[in-house]
Amino acid sequence: MPPTVSRIVSALEPSATLAMAAKAKELKAAGKTVYDFSVGEPDFVTPEHICQAAVAAMRAGHTHYTIASGIPELRAGIAKQYRTTHGLEYSPAQVIVSNGAKHSLHNIFTALCNPGDEVIIPAPYWVSYAELVKLTGAIPVIVATEEPADFKLSPAQFRAAITPKTTTLLICSPSNPTGSMYTPEELGALADVAIERDLTVISDEIYERLVYGSHQFASFATVRPGMQERTIVVNGASKAYAMTGWRIGWTLSPPRIAAAMADLQSQETSNPCSISQYAALAAIEGSQQCVADMLAEFAKRREFVRKRIASIRGLTCPEMGGAFYAFVNIQAHLGRSYRGKRVDNSSQWCLTLLDQQNVATVMGSAFGAEGYARISFATDMKTLEAGFDRIEAFLSND
Repeated sequence: MPPTVSRIVSALEPSATLAMAAKAKELKAAGKTVYDFSVGEPDFVTPEHICQAAVAAMRAGHTHYTIASGIPELRAGIAKQYRTTHGLEYSPAQVIVSNGAKHSLHNIFTALCNPGDEVIIPAPYWVSYAELVKLTGAIPVIVATEEPADFKLSPAQFRAAITPKTTTLLICSPSNPTGSMYTPEELGALADVAIERDLTVISDEIYERLVYGSHQFASFATVRPGMQERTIVVNGASKAYAMTGWRIGWTLSPPRIAAAMADLQSQETSNPCSISQYAALAAIEGSQQCVADMLAEFAKRREFVRKRIASIRGLTCPEMGGAFYAFVNIQAHLGRSYRGKRVDNSSQWCLTLLDQQNVATVMGSAFGAEGYARISFATDMKTLEAGFDRIEAFLSND
């Protein structure tokens, strides 16, 4: 019989962010100028000292297999960074380096979840979370949060979502897609529930270096005594060091889980790219001025985006404490026509905006929040200015 696709893979939703980025690239290939706010990728070139470390690694012959879970130097460097920055003690064996943070999340869910287990995910959530949970046969339990609360899960909501099948809470702060940040006190209150109900927490901390103003980042593993033993931290080089294409992410976890993920990765992918690992080592051990410089530029863009959204009638968004996203409430602009095109939901709104104004955003429905659109400000100021002018013109066009 001809091959058929498995039921699990057939049920997967494609990544909406990558789909919108692909549509934007199609328009660019057709010669059109596109104002691309769709992809969560820094527009900066990877810093020179990191690139030079990759060249040095190649010249030194570091072009072969490494230990599946990462070179010892990088794992030790990551453990040292968490000890210095957060006061958390991890051995290098508790650090697993993977092919990007998305691969790290796959490792976690596969090592942690059994079919029928429930994983609580506050919405809005990054598009891949629920799909990665589904791949294991586990069940994503989506808990809607509200814009007036900056889209943050409350302890009461957390507790109400727990059933006898619940094993895990997945949380992301700073958040993709909203940019919202939990305070240390808010994380502590969620940790109290996790301890009370004996649950594991997966904490996606990939945006921890991109924090603005008076907002304070806290690693979930630090917010209560004993939380480190029940927390799996996800991080990576992509966002802070403009290294998205290098594909280096990592986890820090209790020894038993780390060993399981190491075994899993040894069978699935072997090691992450050897050259990228040496580049990541240079990133975390070298000067951090590049991170500060990029953050300063992101902060300028954030302020511009905040003011432009506030100036456009009918648009609102939560406080952007970190990351580089604005999650814009477009509900006042649904249920109407744009140049004769009827728009009733966020998907239609984003696609019509792209078609009529060449501005690429991502529909809120992809993140579990209909009536919103995600705008990434990880692009240059000229593009932001022109793109927002087009959004304003789009909304004023009946």
